[in-house]
Amino acid sequence: MAVDAETVRRIAHLARIAVADDEVEHLGGELNAMLAFVEQLSEVNVEGVEPMTSVTPMTMKKRADAVTDGGIAEDIVRNAPLSEDNYFVVPKVVE
Repeated sequence: MAVDAETVRRIAHLARIAVADDEVEHLGGELNAMLAFVEQLSEVNVEGVEPMTSVTPMTMKKRADAVTDGGIAEDIVRNAPLSEDNYFVVPKVVE
């Protein structure tokens, strides 16, 4: 796929980038080089290659998915102007 001048202008418009007319040809060349590299990557045989999250072999750190209250409710509401049973008390806003 080759990127023409009209496509460069459209991409610039969508990206909200001001591109002068004398820059269009150069940017088209750069975009074509990027697309050629991506096409080159599609030729790589990845059959049987496991997906990986990092180039360094590692396992994901996991923690127990447990719901807690944090154990510091008193500390949280300590500076509140008004609290009751570890809840913030706020003025009624809906009638």
